[in-house]
Amino acid sequence: MMNIREKLEQRELNNLSEYATKVVNSAGRKIPEEKSDLRTDFQRDRDRILHSKAFRRLKHKTQVFLSPFDDHFRTRLTHTLEVSQIARTIARALDLNEDLTEAISLGHDLGHTPFGHCGEGVLNELVEGGFHHNIQSVRVVEVLEKLNLCQETIEGIRTHTWGFEPTTPEGKVVQLADKIAYINHDIEDSIRAGVISEQDLPKDCIDYFSPIQSKRLSKMIHEIVNNSIGKAEISMSEEGWAYTTKLRKWMFENVYNESSPAKLEEEKAKHVIRELFNYYCRTLEGKCPQENIVRVVTDYISGMTDRYAVERYKDLFIPTGLKCDARDDNLFKLAHETE
Repeated sequence: MMNIREKLEQRELNNLSEYATKVVNSAGRKIPEEKSDLRTDFQRDRDRILHSKAFRRLKHKTQVFLSPFDDHFRTRLTHTLEVSQIARTIARALDLNEDLTEAISLGHDLGHTPFGHCGEGVLNELVEGGFHHNIQSVRVVEVLEKLNLCQETIEGIRTHTWGFEPTTPEGKVVQLADKIAYINHDIEDSIRAGVISEQDLPKDCIDYFSPIQSKRLSKMIHEIVNNSIGKAEISMSEEGWAYTTKLRKWMFENVYNESSPAKLEEEKAKHVIRELFNYYCRTLEGKCPQENIVRVVTDYISGMTDRYAVERYKDLFIPTGLKCDARDDNLFKLAHETE
């Protein structure tokens, strides 16, 4: 009799596309483990990421707008969930491995800094050899949290950033889903914030996709699915990709650029990161090997949430008045005077 995990593995072999990554063919984990009787290895990867501390911290990390008071703006966590939803939809439609796709999606931004890409940019300037959140995400799962994930999951996380070439079709799906997600939800958030209006968007792109976000998102997903069915290569149609790229470029020029209202607080955020970095490097002098200091500080700061970074900055650099024990003398005084 096969156990549940073995049935799931057999179902993959029977039902998934010839191009899909089957878990029985996985390169496995660096440290071998006993198999689960309920879950496949890719399902266990997903669950380990979901229960990691780094995943929980994403809820207080910036997507585009720094620490928004409006609860409807995206954070790095909600971005991650939207990437997962889009990627799973595509993977399911193409008969790819949905479990591997979900694991890569949930883990792709675990190494992101506080304050989004501006925080990443500061660390990239300060750290010799640069800082890249996809590489840091791999370090999170391999070194900092020791999740011992499958090689396919780790490789998908590493290559989700544009400029890298995923080695599995599931990794390619996540790479495309990441772009589709942030283009669309950043448009919605920017309109909500009053940074742009719907009428500002490039007319030819909107005519091609739709002015309605749900329809625009659906069109982009269909462009990938319809162009990739039965193929080893996962890609959007040439025309669809041209309009997607144009829309992405427009967002960089009008929303992501440094003069945009969305970026007005970024110089302050950069200052916070720089000051914390320099302070912690000085603090560790003589307390750990010199060659490890920058690595330790980079790991610490990149793991911070926006609000934790701000609080640490306040604690370290903003003077406070003398604190006295809280007393309720006035309460009793008022009670006595009103007798």
